[in-house]
Amino acid sequence: MSWWSAFTLGLLSGGAVVFLISLVLREEREEKPSGKQKSDSRTQNVMTKAVRHRLTQGPEIVAIGGGTGLSTLLAGLKAYTQNITAVVTVTDEGGSSGRLKNEWGVLPPGDIRNCLVSLAEHDSSLNSILNFRFDRGELAGHNLGNLILLATTELTGDFHLAVEELNHLLAIRGRVLPVTTEAVTIAGKTGKGEILRGELEITGRGADIQSVWIEPRDARPVPDVLAAFRTADAIILGPGSLFTSILPNLLIKDVAESLSTISAPKVYIVNLMTQPGETPDMNILDHVEWIRQSLGCYPDYVIANTGRIPDQYLEAYKASGADALILDERQADALEKAGCKILTGNFIHVTESGTLRHHTQKLAETIVKIVREVRENR
Repeated sequence: MSWWSAFTLGLLSGGAVVFLISLVLREEREEKPSGKQKSDSRTQNVMTKAVRHRLTQGPEIVAIGGGTGLSTLLAGLKAYTQNITAVVTVTDEGGSSGRLKNEWGVLPPGDIRNCLVSLAEHDSSLNSILNFRFDRGELAGHNLGNLILLATTELTGDFHLAVEELNHLLAIRGRVLPVTTEAVTIAGKTGKGEILRGELEITGRGADIQSVWIEPRDARPVPDVLAAFRTADAIILGPGSLFTSILPNLLIKDVAESLSTISAPKVYIVNLMTQPGETPDMNILDHVEWIRQSLGCYPDYVIANTGRIPDQYLEAYKASGADALILDERQADALEKAGCKILTGNFIHVTESGTLRHHTQKLAETIVKIVREVRENR
């Protein structure tokens, strides 16, 4: 990257940070009532404080993953609790994140950015700002939020500290943590003995993979991640890409060992669809078995969709090589014999663009019910 690009990057990112701070301060000023609106403002402030107090009493939830699936889950959970810790994978190699990783040596910021936006109180405003994508020059393809994380990392000298700074700056409902601050790569071995390295190779060869691991194998998690596990009321895995969003977190030795010993229920949220290239022809049982191999035990709960996907959307996905993940009786029996409690429901949400996503509110409600059930049975 040229000195001019570096200068432009710093200028844009620094300006964006200043803008975000001013936005937060402006919103705080606007919350202060004028003389004419004093009564209404007092009522609103009382209600706001009541909601915030309720959220502080919510369960301690740790959500592990990456990509769109994790951010979708977080958007629903923040309506029930602010005691959320999002543990995010750092093996992304594509798009803006991959370029920044290669050019600057920074950990990929894209999934972190999405989670920060999802947990922010004013997520709609922040979404348009932090997800703004440049379309010209050497910055073409970069998200503004990624550049802000890069600039903050350069200022603090540490990616974890940079993420913490943005946690505080955006006043999010919860906390976002990278699972590790080490430069890690996911690797796999096919049935023919071929070694695959990196997310891009893994994504296209999921059907051939026999085993996966993290390099370096002795990578250590962020200490705050392990601390969050110890106080959690529930650990949520997914939804998200199996090999590139969920497993990279569990393949870190200390993470898997810690999760296998804690008493909090571990909940796996099954994807709505298979992922072309990564999980073709895999059923729900196959997904759970990969979780078990990496985690060292089966999840306590498995949440699966039983809602019907409208034909027009299902056909469009099938044309791209994806298919619906359906829990049949054989798979359900196998999971129950393994000690998994199965929770089903209609979790389908279709976006305006025709993309299938989990219904974030229904998903959050199901997780909160699990926490209540566990507490009642203690």
